[in-house]
Amino acid sequence: MKITRIRDAVAKIHSPMRNAVISFDKMTISLVAVETDVIREGKPVIGYGFCSNGRYAQSGIIRERLAPRILEADAAKLRDEAAGTFNPLAIWTAMMSNEKPGGHGDRAFAAGGIDMAVWDATAKILGKPLWQLLSERCNGGKHDESVLVYSGGGYYYPGKEKQGLQDEMRQCRDLGYKLMKMKIGGAPLAEDMQRIEWALEIAGDGQNLAVDANGRFDLDTALAYARAMEKYNLCWFEEPVDPLDYQAHAVLCDATTMPIATGENLFSVQDFRNLVRHGGMRTHIDWLQPDPSLCYGLTETLRILDMAERAGWARRRTVPHGGHQLGLNMAVGLQLGGTESYPGVFKPYGGFADDIPVVDGHTKPHSTPGIGMELKREMFSEMRRLLEFT
Repeated sequence: MKITRIRDAVAKIHSPMRNAVISFDKMTISLVAVETDVIREGKPVIGYGFCSNGRYAQSGIIRERLAPRILEADAAKLRDEAAGTFNPLAIWTAMMSNEKPGGHGDRAFAAGGIDMAVWDATAKILGKPLWQLLSERCNGGKHDESVLVYSGGGYYYPGKEKQGLQDEMRQCRDLGYKLMKMKIGGAPLAEDMQRIEWALEIAGDGQNLAVDANGRFDLDTALAYARAMEKYNLCWFEEPVDPLDYQAHAVLCDATTMPIATGENLFSVQDFRNLVRHGGMRTHIDWLQPDPSLCYGLTETLRILDMAERAGWARRRTVPHGGHQLGLNMAVGLQLGGTESYPGVFKPYGGFADDIPVVDGHTKPHSTPGIGMELKREMFSEMRRLLEFT
């Protein structure tokens, strides 16, 4: 049993929309395929992965550093002989060999795409959905029968702000989502409060709406927004300040009753350890949001969850960022607080299986081996084409 080839490709997910910090008109992501010599149903097992939106494709790091180390490693050391499949931790260790600690930037996204594909292949070899494998290995066999999912979106639409925002929210509501997220910070405070009120016309109760500033604000501005938004009783205030400004988080958490959510731009267990040590985050109302395809993969995210649990954080206070099926598998098998979805944006990579609906804000786990990439037909077809499978 060995990995025979690692392919990567660049996918464009460009869009005219923007958040408070960036536009998506030139956005790309990396796609990865990990090919193996294991045969299932007459075909070699292939694991698929990609890195989340909001960061860019990392072909150079994948091709020049990470993939060659895996292919050059002793194949016997990458297997879990007792389980009869690969050992994702051993593969991750080989991939990250000869890398210095610190500097958790672009290489984290490259590693995340490969790691996703490795876990997909590992579960496929066993003939199990990834959520089941995670449940058995990391959660005593327990899992959730349904998972809270929220729609990520609510972007700025130049020239049609109210219509664009409400149309997007209405589409998500009609698809079955109850909790919806929108962007703030890309307009003056008064305009953003108006946008929140437009969104609430669709979402209804404030607990059905979360807001995301994408780390745009300084502390004074974040405090002003928090004070202005408290009356709406929103579900959470996401990335209010720079993600690495832990003191600003601590001051804000001390000053507001609004739940704070952050973590998508923290890329290692060390970053999250600093957040829970110094960020003033409150374990009973705040939320941790690691993105498993950006923070060195599911393998590192499992370390983050273990560290946070030892620091007093229940797993139910973790909601993965990314809006894709890896986060959903984690939420099911590890019994997290839910996960993000992108039902209307970043197509075709956002959202879940084509034929498993969202009902009253929840969705159910899939039953196919692996992550379930094949259950999103348009996405899987595009991945295969870009990765040059015939």
